[in-house]
Amino acid sequence: MIIVESLCKKFDDFPAVKNVSFQVEKGQVLGLLGPNGAGKSTTMRMLTGFISPTSGDVHICGDSILTEKEKAQAHIGYVPENAPLYDEMDVTAFLEFIYDLRGLDLNQRLTRVQEILKLCALQEVEFQKIETLSKGYKRRVSLAQALIHDPRVLILDEPTDGLDPNQKHEIRKVIKNLAKEKTIVISTHILEEVDAVCDRAIIMSHGVICFDGTPATLKAQSPTGKLDDVFRKITAAEERC
Repeated sequence: MIIVESLCKKFDDFPAVKNVSFQVEKGQVLGLLGPNGAGKSTTMRMLTGFISPTSGDVHICGDSILTEKEKAQAHIGYVPENAPLYDEMDVTAFLEFIYDLRGLDLNQRLTRVQEILKLCALQEVEFQKIETLSKGYKRRVSLAQALIHDPRVLILDEPTDGLDPNQKHEIRKVIKNLAKEKTIVISTHILEEVDAVCDRAIIMSHGVICFDGTPATLKAQSPTGKLDDVFRKITAAEERC
């Protein structure tokens, strides 16, 4: 579970995030959306402990990201946008390397890596160098490394951005399978993605939450199916936020 409590972030005198609160339960996939400058990326970075809030707190599975940072981060699997990979390694060697970095039981390494290869549908390329992989397979490798320690929480930043329709379908299928046992937050700007994998959506604008509801309710606000239309409606009615 993720509990976000009165989260605020200022950069000098600029309030990027203003008093944001929400919860995400186990088994729930939350889509976090917002136009440029909405505070979405800043919120994601505070959730992972990458930056500290000016005030407020985040609890990951009961542990504070402020006072119990290492314990909180141990619950998280994080896939940043354009996650860096070691291109000269093959897929299996890279996952073994990440496993060792996590300080996990060496006796279980082979079993766990094989489980993750199967979960992320990477068996066909397990001994292939990462630099030779398609963008879709590279995204799966990024997801696999975030799962190696079996985290209870997954935070994914633009997980299908730049992928072709088939690649998007495969990544979304993996995410939906994972959602049965984990708490997942996805940052995205694609309304189709929210509809495909999320059961809840939050939209931020100017540092505050302006929408919190189901994808169906969100989609109903955009007859054209374009998220930009929803953003325009929200920013035009900023006084409601």
